[in-house]
Amino acid sequence: MADTHRITFEPVDIEMDVREDEHILDAAFRQGIHLMHGCREGRCSACKSFVLDGDIQMENHSTFACNEAEVDEGFVLLCRTKAYSDCTIELLNFDEDELLGGIPIQNVTTRVIALEPVTDDIVALRLEPIDPSVFEFKPGQYADLRIPGTDEHRSFSMASTQSTPNQVEFLIKKYPGGKFATLLDDGISMGDEIALTGPYGSSTLKDGHVLPVVCIGGGAGMAPILSLVRHMSESGNTRPVHFYYGARTPNDLFYIDEINAIGNGLVDFTFVACVSDSTSAPTSGSISVREGNVTDVVKQLEPNIAKAEVYLCGPPPMVDAALTLLDLCGTPTDQIFYDKFTSPAFD
Repeated sequence: MADTHRITFEPVDIEMDVREDEHILDAAFRQGIHLMHGCREGRCSACKSFVLDGDIQMENHSTFACNEAEVDEGFVLLCRTKAYSDCTIELLNFDEDELLGGIPIQNVTTRVIALEPVTDDIVALRLEPIDPSVFEFKPGQYADLRIPGTDEHRSFSMASTQSTPNQVEFLIKKYPGGKFATLLDDGISMGDEIALTGPYGSSTLKDGHVLPVVCIGGGAGMAPILSLVRHMSESGNTRPVHFYYGARTPNDLFYIDEINAIGNGLVDFTFVACVSDSTSAPTSGSISVREGNVTDVVKQLEPNIAKAEVYLCGPPPMVDAALTLLDLCGTPTDQIFYDKFTSPAFD
């Protein structure tokens, strides 16, 4: 049995135990402490913190996320750091409302109950939790799905909400050569069991907030945003919601009718579909689209985006372009929510 040490987080005055054989971030997940995080692989800086006291060791990580000078000063990435004594750690990024409101990580055995193509390269995968029979999560979060027959996993956002506890929906893009994506065509069948671990992520709707909500999504990034707007409609949330979705062609748009139906349950809802290539005919004459990259359309239609909470999910270039736009528009960083997936998570 590995030795256990006590971690004290400042300036929030929260304590927890950590074993020497687990990363500090994983120990927090296990105990329902919702620390800020992103890739969980040492490639982003979302969980960067400062060690005030104690014996720690940080394992392999990207120097772009935490460079050598920072390491020498005492900065660490909690997702790659283990403790070998009691420690005091200063959190640099945290949400006080979320810290103790997180859902503990669950290991769930699920069964495939639906596998449905929704575009040429995006598949809706629906899983039924069987052990335990319910998977708890907040809209906007994601989970790790184990690649059958391996110890590897890929991270995908939930598109469903807790209103359907007997099934969890994922929208998965089929990238060429992707280990999980390849199985969607030949390798995963109805009734197969898939191990799920989660929930992760901090792109959740904040209770008590009243600012308008602007959602910007692209590709399979539809999933967490769909979960958010579904939840807002189901819970009678009265905040205005503007949802912008980017695709390459009109044929890459999907769930349009459902999105419009969800909007009918909201007080002030707008859905804008954006396509970067409009030369292809749409699959339905009822779909109206705007031509251009989604961030360009947002720039045109959201002059007051600095006074909104913004939720992002999509391909990294889209997220980067959106972050640049929001910076130029003066949107405060504490009003911007997104999870930093690294490239393996998109397989």
